[in-house]
Amino acid sequence: MTVTDTARDSVGAALEQEKLSSHLHPVGSFDVADHSVPTGREEIWRFTPLKRLRGLHADAEFLPTAIDSTWNTPEGVRVAVAEGEEARSLRGLSGLVPNTRFAARVLAEVGSTLLVDVPNDLEVAEPIVVDLTGGDAEVTEAGHVALRFGRHSRATVVLNHTGHSSLAQVVEVAVGDGAQVSVISLQDWADDAVHLTHHEAKVGRDATYKHVAISFGGDVVRMDANVSYDGPGGDAELLGLYFADAGQHIEHRLFADHTAPKTKSHVVYKGALQGQGAHTVWVGNVLIRKIAEGIETYEENRNLVLTDGCRADSVPNLEIETGEIEGAGHASATGRFDDEQLFYLRARGIAEEEARRLVVHGFFNDLIRKIGVPSLQEKLMATVELELAKNVLKDATTGTI
Repeated sequence: MTVTDTARDSVGAALEQEKLSSHLHPVGSFDVADHSVPTGREEIWRFTPLKRLRGLHADAEFLPTAIDSTWNTPEGVRVAVAEGEEARSLRGLSGLVPNTRFAARVLAEVGSTLLVDVPNDLEVAEPIVVDLTGGDAEVTEAGHVALRFGRHSRATVVLNHTGHSSLAQVVEVAVGDGAQVSVISLQDWADDAVHLTHHEAKVGRDATYKHVAISFGGDVVRMDANVSYDGPGGDAELLGLYFADAGQHIEHRLFADHTAPKTKSHVVYKGALQGQGAHTVWVGNVLIRKIAEGIETYEENRNLVLTDGCRADSVPNLEIETGEIEGAGHASATGRFDDEQLFYLRARGIAEEEARRLVVHGFFNDLIRKIGVPSLQEKLMATVELELAKNVLKDATTGTI
C-alpha cells in the first residue's frame, strides 16, 4: 500500500465517523424510493418553480432522447457513449450519492453514459467540446455524463447546451492526483427549454479543478454544482455567469465540501437581470469538516439589476467544524447601476444607453477573462450584447455594486 493510499484510508475512516447532518444537504441514497417528490417546502427546493419543471423533479417519463450529441476527439482522448456494464460502472464515479429524486432516477433509469476519458499524463492542447443540441422541448428526457481525468493530465471540457429540450441531467467529474482540469458548462438554450442538472466533482491530491457555469437561455435552468476532495492539496475554483430576461428563472446552487486538509475553494458568480419577472437564485454552501485543517475558502456573488420587476436571491452559507483553518469568508451584493459611474461616463459625452452597456461589460469582463478559452470569451461578450439588446435600459435608479 502506498503512502497516498494510507492517507486516503485515514481520511475515509475519519469521514465515516463524521456524519454530515444538514437541512441543506439531505442524506443521499441510490434508491429512488428513498426520495420523496419535492413539494417546494423543502429548503433545497423553496426557490424553484416546480410547476414549470414539466415533472423532471418528480416522475415524468424519461423518453428516448431528442438531443443530438456531437464532439471533437483530440488525439489520445476517448469520447464515447458507454453502454451496459461499462455505463453502470461509471455511476458514482465522482463519489456522488444522490440527495434528490431526479438525480437518483437518472442514475437508476438511464442506460447509457456519455464518457470523456483523458488518460494519465496526457496534456490536451485544444478544448474537448461536446455539443448537446435539443430538438423538442415536449420530450422529457435524462442524461448521464462522466468526465474522467487521469493523474497529472491537463484538459478542458466544454459542454455546450443549445436548442429545445426538457432535460434532467447528472454530470460526474473525477479529477486524478496532480491533474489540472477545467469543465465549462454553457446553458444557451432556446426560450422554451427546461434544464435540471447536478454536477458532482471529486478532486484528487494536489489537483486543480476549475468549474465554470454560464447560463443565458432557457425558461427554467437549475444547476447544483458540488465539489469534494480525495486527498490534501486539492484546489477548486467555481466560476459562474448568468443573465436572466423577463420570465426566466435561473438558479445555481453550490456545495464545497472540504473533506480533506489543506484544500482550497474559491467561488465567484456574477449575474444580471432585466425584464418583468426575471428571477435568479444563487445559494453558496461551504462545509469545513473537522478533518479539514489548514483549508482556505471564499465565496462571492454579485447581481446587477437592470430594470424594475426583477428579483435576485443570494444566500451564502458557511459551516465550520474546526478552528484550524487558513481563512474563510463570503460576500454577496445585489444592486442597480452606480449613479457615479453613469455620471462619469455621460460627463465625457457618452450617451446614456452606451454608458449602461459599458457598465455591464465592465461588470462581467474580469470574470469572463478567467475562463481561459479565448474563443468562448469572445462568444460570451457577444452574447451579453445580444441580451442587452432585448430590453431598452430605462428608468434605472441609483445604487451600488
